[in-house]
Formats: sequence, C-alpha cells, structure tokens
Amino acid sequence: MFTVYTLNSLNHKFIYVGMTENLNDRLVRHNKGYVSSTKLFAPFELIYTEKCESGQQAREREKFLKSTSGKRFLKSLIENKAHGIVR
Repeated sequence: MFTVYTLNSLNHKFIYVGMTENLNDRLVRHNKGYVSSTKLFAPFELIYTEKCESGQQAREREKFLKSTSGKRFLKSLIENKAHGIVR
C-alpha cells in the first residue's frame, strides 16, 4: 500500500507532494531535514493524504497533484483550513 501525501511548509510558501510506503517515517525525515529537496523548508504540516494500491497508481496521483489543477486543489485546502472550513 502506498500513500500519496502533501506537505505545507510552516515557514515558507512551499508545497511538497510525494509518495511513500511508510508515511510516518517519511514525515519524520522531512521534518528533521534529511530529505534534500525539502530540508530548507522544514518544518511541515501534513495537509493531504491518499491511499493507493500500487506504486503505479500512486505515481499517477502524485503527477496529478503536481499539475496546475492539482496545485490549485491543494492551495484551496490550505486556504480553507486557514478560514476554518472543513471539507
């Protein structure tokens, strides 16, 4: 089982989308600065997760979330959270 996840930097305007088989370990690694692509933007909050049955399915969802439409969706989640709106 794979998880596609999205992180929002707490100190920078930066959204990261990734996939993993071990979400808890991956979050720790991001927040401790062990991931080179995100270490300058830590700490993070987890804003979105989606379970996928296969790595291929997870890659497709990750690719969508990194697209313009996917980023728009993720930014709306952040804005709604800031305004106390729960989806």
